[in-house]
Amino acid sequence: MADRKDEMSSISGHSGLPPTINPKQNKYAFVCATMTSMASVLLGYDVGVMSGAVIFIQKDFGISDVKVEILLGIISLYSMVGAVVAGRTSDWIGRRYTMGLAAAFFFLGAVLMGLATDYSFLMFGRFFAGVGIGFAGLIASIYTAEISPAASRGCFTSFPELFINFGILLGYVSNFAFSKLPTHLSWRFMLGIGVIPSAILVIIVLIVPESPSWLVMKGRIAEAKRVLEKTSVSIEESQQRLADIKIAIGIPPNFCGTDDVDAAISVSNQSTRRENVWKELFLHPTPSVRHILIAAIGLHFFQQASGNDGVVLYSPRIFEKAGITSSDHKLLATVAVGIIKTTFILVATFLLDRIGRRPLILISVAGQTFSLAILGFSLTIINNSHVKVTWAIILCITMLLCDVSFFSLGLGPMTSVYTSEIFPLRLRASGVSLAIIVNRVTSGVVTMTFLSLYHALTIGGAFFLYAGIAAVGWLFFFVVFPETRGHNLEDVEGLFGNFLWSLKKNKGRAMEVELEG
Repeated sequence: MADRKDEMSSISGHSGLPPTINPKQNKYAFVCATMTSMASVLLGYDVGVMSGAVIFIQKDFGISDVKVEILLGIISLYSMVGAVVAGRTSDWIGRRYTMGLAAAFFFLGAVLMGLATDYSFLMFGRFFAGVGIGFAGLIASIYTAEISPAASRGCFTSFPELFINFGILLGYVSNFAFSKLPTHLSWRFMLGIGVIPSAILVIIVLIVPESPSWLVMKGRIAEAKRVLEKTSVSIEESQQRLADIKIAIGIPPNFCGTDDVDAAISVSNQSTRRENVWKELFLHPTPSVRHILIAAIGLHFFQQASGNDGVVLYSPRIFEKAGITSSDHKLLATVAVGIIKTTFILVATFLLDRIGRRPLILISVAGQTFSLAILGFSLTIINNSHVKVTWAIILCITMLLCDVSFFSLGLGPMTSVYTSEIFPLRLRASGVSLAIIVNRVTSGVVTMTFLSLYHALTIGGAFFLYAGIAAVGWLFFFVVFPETRGHNLEDVEGLFGNFLWSLKKNKGRAMEVELEG
């Protein structure tokens, strides 16, 4: 492992020092990252639209709060199936066609949900939509990381989270737009219109190129070279990226044979790689791989355990607790939540490559901890008061908006940005798949227990619990997360392995570079 890091460092032209950020942007890479990140609209739309559609579904089918929790939360568990299969599928058929599968599953799910005649039929449609979401969530972040030049990777790999938030906003708008229809039609239109983003994703799959990393894995070096030349800021960078990918796979960086020879090398090593992936992740991980795995799993766990999906999915109920009783006003308030989330994810997109991943996530989680605690306090005041407490209502709504703002500023986009860049290529698809499984399971637990939790602890107590989890998350990120800004994907593994000590060392090196500059 040490020899591997030394070889990669010498080729990259630095000795562990943080690289200089190249201000140039590649428009082709930007377009590719933007288009493929639209796959994440599928997840966002489902989360947003179900927050309002479930009000009408509950009226139409006469289901209990427990069934509402299951209906909302089960999509996370279904998407876990897609995430499990998507890692291997994307290594087998490619990143592009895996996106096509995501679109097909979600399209079928949207049709089935829109035509559902009872609760069981609706759950059946949710299964297909969930599998599509699992595929889309994994592949959008992997593809965007692999297509992006190092200087823009933080910005570009935040696009999936941007489109998740855009999808949530579309779902909220759809709720408001169709809320005037009869109850039995309103929710069907809200869910059925999800076929539109699925159809758009199919068109995108036909336009964008394949991931250069996957092409090299398959021995298609010439094709990978052409894609890298289009998506890099210079010919020199494209050559460097190609050399780094070759090293990560096990092909000599100076090897320039024909595609057939490269393919033979790739195929001969591929079966061994597949067998060794899970062994390297769990049974015999190196210190750096163990550190990476802990960071990825912890990131996805704390993102969901801090209650974000509960806030988004149950925001109409939270607004109702805050004193907003009109259905129109509640749905309109959720649109404001969607606008705030989308606005702050745009801010994060521009900051990720300027101030770095580590400062953003620490600011984000600290802000969330404070907002959730004050939200819990204000809801407790409202819940225990027999008269309308205007200041507490204003404080409650303000803190809810602050919570989603801080989430979108760091913790939200960091799952796609950080997870897709920290795993080495040989472990990337399986590692990201595992992290998304943790994400979806945790999300499912949060959304399927939110109503029960606030009945047991009061709604204020539920948010105090989420605030406590967020505080523990801040300590986790402070200890575990090294800065990855500006490093080539194939160099990031070398930043891990020593936890807090490596963070101090990297900070010292960064200060030395600034002083020398």
